[in-house]
Amino acid sequence: MNEQPQNYNLPTSTLAIISLIGGILGFTAAPVLGTIVALITGYMARNETRAVPPTAGGDGLATAGIVMGWIQVALTVIGLCCFAAYFVFIVGAIGASSVQ
Repeated sequence: MNEQPQNYNLPTSTLAIISLIGGILGFTAAPVLGTIVALITGYMARNETRAVPPTAGGDGLATAGIVMGWIQVALTVIGLCCFAAYFVFIVGAIGASSVQ
């Protein structure tokens, strides 16, 4: 008797959907809140979808939310570095122009 593994249709994880929505909101309407929600719920959903046996599907949605969250964090860090460099440049230019 040759038994094949059964393919169960698991329900999509609500946390994975929330993570994806949070990642999208991180780029559009609510950058800080969306990023935090995407990262927290994304990791929670991945734990849920990668459990043995898995209790829900949607691992790709959770991963997409996590990736978008970390991209938003990286863009924020780059933006803050650019702002700091601009501030240092302006202070240096003002200081150099006032010395005679």
